[in-house]
Amino acid sequence: MSRASTTDDLAEAMRTAAAVLAEAASSRSTVVLSGHVQPDADALGSTLALAEGLRRRGARVLATFPGPFTLPASLGWIPGAEGLVPSDSVPSSPDVFVSLDAASPPRLGELAPLLDQAATSVVVDHHASNPGFGRIRVVDPAAPATVTLVADLLDGLGVTLDRQLATCLYAGLAADTGSFRFGSTRPETHELAARLLSTGIDHAAISRRLFDTAPFGWLGLLSVVTGRAALETDVGAGLVWTWSSTAEAAEHGLAGEQLEALVDVIRSAQEADVACVLKGQDDGSWSVSLRSRGATDVARVAMALGGGGHRAAAGYTSHLDREGTVAALRAELSVR
Repeated sequence: MSRASTTDDLAEAMRTAAAVLAEAASSRSTVVLSGHVQPDADALGSTLALAEGLRRRGARVLATFPGPFTLPASLGWIPGAEGLVPSDSVPSSPDVFVSLDAASPPRLGELAPLLDQAATSVVVDHHASNPGFGRIRVVDPAAPATVTLVADLLDGLGVTLDRQLATCLYAGLAADTGSFRFGSTRPETHELAARLLSTGIDHAAISRRLFDTAPFGWLGLLSVVTGRAALETDVGAGLVWTWSSTAEAAEHGLAGEQLEALVDVIRSAQEADVACVLKGQDDGSWSVSLRSRGATDVARVAMALGGGGHRAAAGYTSHLDREGTVAALRAELSVR
């Protein structure tokens, strides 16, 4: 089945996915669900909400994500997270494998083989760079978050949204829309948010945990990293960039996952259309986060450099040194 390319195609893919999952639940089949490596709120909220919905329908469910099998404190509170199992604890040939919010098979890490080894695979995603993989593909680049697609799947399964499910979904929705600030936010985005709020969730507490809670060491790291930020207005439509590393985060008593929030600070520089943070990993590679104010399609840039994402938010991994990584980025941003 090809990737859904029209509204009708997407609706048909959604119906097919819901039917496959409903049959799996009715027959008490084993369903393995996974988000991408180092899951964010959208990947985790999607996984946990759909896993719980399928459990309520009777499926045998195992929810996981690729190693390293650790969650940052900002996400570990999401309902159902305590039931996640390590990737090496799931069967290698489940009845159904569901990939959530992964833009490409490599983003599933060691779980990627399940796309072929499972009897049926379902891919649910909203990344524009998704090349189309898995047997059933519910892929909508216009969706502001994967949780919006999961909400539709839960409706198709006849699962009623309650506070537990709504909390999972709202966490992903708030995170991937930047608290509804990003251009991907549509009228129906707010309609879903209103529906989730009507269940009685504490949306203020959810946002506080996601965006406004960090260890004191974060302030020290932020001071160092913003202090070394560089502005290059002659690169593309303007570039602001900085760098840090998991080792530097550890010096401030922080887990490496805390580096993910840096780009949302750097992107505030009004002179640059593109913001970039290089995050040095323990293996010597650089995880590169890109954000755009709108003039630059950073998904195109990231794909050219081996990654992917959305027009306004994307990323990739570089195995060059720091200067080589920035030089390659400058060159790609200068392509017209």
